[in-house]
Amino acid sequence: MTSPPAAKSLTAYVAEFIAATRYEDIPGEVVELGRKSILDGFGLALSGNHAASGGLVRAHLESLGLGAGSCTIIGSGLRAAPRFAAFANGVAIHADDYDDTQLAVGRDRVYGLLTHPTAPCLPAALAIAERDRRSGRDFMLAYHLGVETECKIAEAINPRHYQEGFHSTATCGTFAAAAAASRLLGFDVETTCRALSIAGSQSAGLRENFGSMTKPFHAGRASESGVVAADFAGRGWTATDAILEAPRGFFRAAGGGFDEGAIRGKLGAPWTFASPGISIKPHPSGSLTHPGMTEMRTLIAKNDIKPGDVASVRVGTNQNMPNALIHHRPTNELQAKFSMEFCMAILLLERKAGLAEFNDETVNRADVKAMIERIDFGVHPEAEAAGYDKMTTIIEIALKDGRRIEGRADFGKGSPANPMSFDEVAEKFLDCAAFAGHPTDRARAVVDRVRRFERVAEMGEVTALLKS
Repeated sequence: MTSPPAAKSLTAYVAEFIAATRYEDIPGEVVELGRKSILDGFGLALSGNHAASGGLVRAHLESLGLGAGSCTIIGSGLRAAPRFAAFANGVAIHADDYDDTQLAVGRDRVYGLLTHPTAPCLPAALAIAERDRRSGRDFMLAYHLGVETECKIAEAINPRHYQEGFHSTATCGTFAAAAAASRLLGFDVETTCRALSIAGSQSAGLRENFGSMTKPFHAGRASESGVVAADFAGRGWTATDAILEAPRGFFRAAGGGFDEGAIRGKLGAPWTFASPGISIKPHPSGSLTHPGMTEMRTLIAKNDIKPGDVASVRVGTNQNMPNALIHHRPTNELQAKFSMEFCMAILLLERKAGLAEFNDETVNRADVKAMIERIDFGVHPEAEAAGYDKMTTIIEIALKDGRRIEGRADFGKGSPANPMSFDEVAEKFLDCAAFAGHPTDRARAVVDRVRRFERVAEMGEVTALLKS
């Protein structure tokens, strides 16, 4: 990539990166990592549109006469204009809280609490690429630029942004969608800068809605807002050229401050996919549960722990994790996704925790509620000392025969420290497709297309396989 001239503002620096980067500038390792997250996102859109929220979104669009257009709503027979397809598919990808998660660079940045990068970015890129009959390479470039922009913005903003209530997937994800759409639309630096600025004024989402349908609504609206921002910028709509760094801009208004060094000179240097990485989820629950769930599965298998053997369980983490895993006595599946107690209990009872285990009936089973009462979740000084760039989870199991079993994990399966292979992600994709009742032959064809994305002439080849 040719080095751009000195940026007049931090926002212009970001816009230059989006406008100037070529597909050839993305390292092969990063392309392959993105390929896995893209396939993962497609599978989650299938299963997520099968969720109750998917039906409500489709009913909403149809009630407005918006169920026809140029873009596919994955897992359905509906098509819509780009902004509404991006909304529907963004909600779906995040509906089961099964989507990928950005890792943090700084120790004061809360691991797992930065963004879910694919949910707001992929649907926006897909909608524009499908409508404009763009290639798989074009789509992948736009996706990578959006994810990189989102992740570096999330890394730069003061951690107060998340800690005091903003949902960064929603807020930073709006910039991802605008970046991806801007690149596919061929914007120059100045137009891209305006698209980012329009996106910044739409950036929203509050964590109080975690454990409800409104959490995935955030991702959908972020994707839609980015598409809308790019559309207006392309029509000549005016906006500031310093939305990120200005005294009344995004970083200060939403976070109280930012670390310019976390973003200027860091876009693509290194790519976030390469370092520190992006995790793909092994379970449809909040990412902060996954190190503990990975370790619990190991302890159960190694010691052949039966539900009746368990007297009590203590789970200790750093102080930021209970701040997000807020549902200690969940009553529905959405709350259960943010309940460490449920996630531990269901593994002890079923030895698995997939889409089939996260439903209202299971959450309210008597044996599940009884097991939850045996689990104590809180802060552990050792985990706190490990730093917030990890999700250190310490498990202490007391058995009724007097034995004590202990374990610790800093990272879960699917993290860069314990990654899923492409074939493992393909298995997850096929499971999501089967859960949604999607035809197996078409699902396998999607896997094949993603494996050879570089040879996909038009993204319509892929979306045709993802509609019902």
